[in-house]
Amino acid sequence: MRDQQPDRPFNVLFLCTGNSARSILAEAILNKLGKGKFIAYSAGSQPKGAVHPEALALLGRLGYATEGYRSKSWDEFAAAGAPHLDFVFTVCDNAANEVCPIWPGQPMTAHWGIPDPAAVEGPAAAQAFRDAYQTLHRRIELFANLPVRSLDRMALKKRLDEIGKSSGAMA
Repeated sequence: MRDQQPDRPFNVLFLCTGNSARSILAEAILNKLGKGKFIAYSAGSQPKGAVHPEALALLGRLGYATEGYRSKSWDEFAAAGAPHLDFVFTVCDNAANEVCPIWPGQPMTAHWGIPDPAAVEGPAAAQAFRDAYQTLHRRIELFANLPVRSLDRMALKKRLDEIGKSSGAMA
C-alpha cells in the first residue's frame, strides 16, 4: 500500500452472511491484535439481527470485552459518512460469492473462508466456535504482522490471499 499510505490506522471490514459469529470474532481479534495499526469492523449481507451467544461467550472466556457487538448490514459501510475502508475480507463462502456493494476507495480484498460454527448444533458447537476462533486468530495474527505500509499492492494482495489459505494451526 506504499502508493497510498493513510496517516491513520487502517480500516478493515470482515464480511459474512449473517454477521453473527465469524465476522464478529474476526472484528474482536483484530481490534485486540492490531490495536493502533488497524480498526476492525464487521457486517453481513443478510444480518441475523443478533450476535450468536456462543461467539460472545467464547470472546468473554478469552478476555475480550463483549459489549457493543451487533449484527449489522454491510450497507452501513457503503453509505455516506462510513469509515474509509482499506481492507475487506470475506470470512464465509456465501458472502464471497455475493455481489458486494461498491466500497469507496477501492480497498484491498481477500477471501478467508472458514466453516460456519453457528451451523453446528449440540455439544460440538462450542468446539466449532473454538476452531473458527483459532483459524481466524492465526490468519489475523499473520495479517497484523505484515509490513503493510512497505509492500506494494501486488505483493500485499498475494500475501493476503496466502493468509486466506492458511489453517489455524500455529506455526
